Amino acid sequence: MDTLDNRREVGAKEPTVRTPSGADEAGSVPAGVSGGQGARWRHYWHLLRGHRPIGTLLLLWPTWWALWLAADGFPSLKLWAIFTAGVWLTRSGGCVINDYADRWLDPQVERTKDRPLATGAVSGRAALTVFAVLMAAAFALVLMTNRLAIELSVVGLFLAASYPYLKRYTYLPQVYLGLAFGWGIPMAFAATQGTVPTLGWLLFLANVVWATAYDTWYAMVDRNDDLCAGARSTAILFGDADLIAQGVLYALCVTTLALVGVQGKLAPAYFGALVIAAILIVFEFRMAWRRERAGCFRAFLHNNWIGATVFAGIVLGVAMR
Repeated sequence: MDTLDNRREVGAKEPTVRTPSGADEAGSVPAGVSGGQGARWRHYWHLLRGHRPIGTLLLLWPTWWALWLAADGFPSLKLWAIFTAGVWLTRSGGCVINDYADRWLDPQVERTKDRPLATGAVSGRAALTVFAVLMAAAFALVLMTNRLAIELSVVGLFLAASYPYLKRYTYLPQVYLGLAFGWGIPMAFAATQGTVPTLGWLLFLANVVWATAYDTWYAMVDRNDDLCAGARSTAILFGDADLIAQGVLYALCVTTLALVGVQGKLAPAYFGALVIAAILIVFEFRMAWRRERAGCFRAFLHNNWIGATVFAGIVLGVAMR
């Protein structure tokens, strides 16, 4: 999916190494790569997926869920700013390292052939430098919290950096993505309370299941390409039973979120929001029922509204308790 939009890893011969400006080592400029400072910055912006905010939103909602529950209301402005900025940095870094891992295959795939690393507009070395800078900035933010959050951030870095390579060895990269995308939840509880209570781990589990489900929609978009490339995903694992598996995943997600409400003693407004979220999920199945690429992609994007609905429910559930 972009970290959430990347899902291939195959061994292939490395293409000609190019400089960040788009010129290869021999000095020529590849077709489709324009020069100029403005174009260069645009390539880096695309490398970070700055033009596609859906991945950031899907990572941001669970982090805000955790901050509101951990603080039992509005979190401190400091922690809100740290985690909101940290989400953008880590999501962008995840996209960079994913593109780096997929740089041999992306030029051969229609959907990804125009990515900066695929065209040579950004070099592999430059991408690794960008990744290191982003992770260093995110870690600097974490240093403003507490020891437990700092220790947990090391695990988060490992999850983000290793995710791209799971597609080679397992059919469950979507589950691993859920672990990586949800790691801000225990970190938010740690930074706020100095510990991660049962409530925090329940919320984390709900997010893992949710992320597995919405990234499976995305994997269904790319299923044929992945089969040809030799990559693996839950969409391939589920096969013809994909819609049934999706139903089970979303049911588990809603059930776990309901347990979060019980554990957190949230007001009835929260459970009303879960009902709305369940209705939104039903609409996703209508979008993807024929398993067409466009419908599956719309179902994936639609999860932004589910995240926002649950967040609204948490805010109301805490405030009206």
